[in-house]
Amino acid sequence: MKEYKMRRGEYLEERIPDMESTVEDYFGTITETQEYKGSDLHVVGEPANPVFEKIVVGAVEYSGKKDKLGVEFYERDPTELGPDELEAAGEAVDAKNDFLLEATGRDAKSRRDSMKRTVEDDPDHDL
Repeated sequence: MKEYKMRRGEYLEERIPDMESTVEDYFGTITETQEYKGSDLHVVGEPANPVFEKIVVGAVEYSGKKDKLGVEFYERDPTELGPDELEAAGEAVDAKNDFLLEATGRDAKSRRDSMKRTVEDDPDHDL
């Protein structure tokens, strides 16, 4: 599960007031919920895009700190995809990036840089 921070001064509930409908707009019908660190996340068991097997997404709540966006994209093995499904791969990447940009206010480069800083700042990280 990857957790994404919002931009400074912004909050997830302000960026996406209705997480459930936003997730369904981007990825398909929510089929269940899954617990992660004490928060209930939405599970899209049969995503609209055939590249995805399953998607788990939602707000991960922390007491005394800003909520983070928790996301896990389960993708099918590209060797198992047919020609029509391979065409959907570009749309899958766009859907992921568009959703993450809307939710966090950060583009792909900013999200990567933030993840790198998190790993560099982690005292348990072995080099």
